[in-house]
Amino acid sequence: MSLDAVLDGVAAIFMVVGGLMSLAAGIGLVRFPDLHSRMHAATKPQVLGLLMLVLSAAIMWRAWEWVAVALLAWGLMILTAPVSAHVVGRAGYRTKHMRADLLTHDELAATVERISRQKGVRREVSGD
Repeated sequence: MSLDAVLDGVAAIFMVVGGLMSLAAGIGLVRFPDLHSRMHAATKPQVLGLLMLVLSAAIMWRAWEWVAVALLAWGLMILTAPVSAHVVGRAGYRTKHMRADLLTHDELAATVERISRQKGVRREVSGD
């Protein structure tokens, strides 16, 4: 068995795993019941799926330069996915787009309540 055949096999496995992880993220976005569960589905498997897909592409191109580009793309995803998930989660919590019955412990409620009672702080939630 030649090295090219082995690399093609590894790339194929990475591509299938990456596709399945991305599919799992998409299904989770449709099937999960609330914002925070969907946010988890959008970030966790998607990052691993992207890593597998970009590594598969880098292996198929057979050039070390593309490995660096692929890892850079994945690194940017690693840096931005948690930040965007945090922002979406905070916005969802503040606008009451969450299911409080699914929470076991609400650690943020006391802080939000304390801040909303401070003088000069108004907290309005639109009915949109």
